[in-house]
Amino acid sequence: MSRKKLLLSAALLISVSAYTQANIIVDSKNVDPQQYHADMYECEQLSQQVEPQSSNSLGHDILKSTAKGAAIGAAGGAISGGSGSNGAKAGAGIGLIGGALKHGAKKRRAEQSFDAQTQNVMRNCMVGRGYTVLN
Repeated sequence: MSRKKLLLSAALLISVSAYTQANIIVDSKNVDPQQYHADMYECEQLSQQVEPQSSNSLGHDILKSTAKGAAIGAAGGAISGGSGSNGAKAGAGIGLIGGALKHGAKKRRAEQSFDAQTQNVMRNCMVGRGYTVLN
């Protein structure tokens, strides 16, 4: 084996050892680097079939929370002997903020779920192809 081919093979093996894709860490012992990269590519293509969850509920969350906040604020204002309209305004404002926060939380959960599903597909694909996945 020529020195150039030996250096190229060593560089590929080192890159396989350090290579992580989609946070998948594969034990590179006795792994053919070319086959590894081909399998990793195919598994990435499969993982792209995971559908992100829709979290376009901002308007619905805000409207629902604003209405609840207004109703609670009006009831609180009426119980305390006030007019209820000031309480409704304050409750609506609080509901508006609450709806936006709820939407943000839903969006974060959807993103985390998408990442976990993508990671799971990658891991299962590489394990199914005979690799030892360490994480």
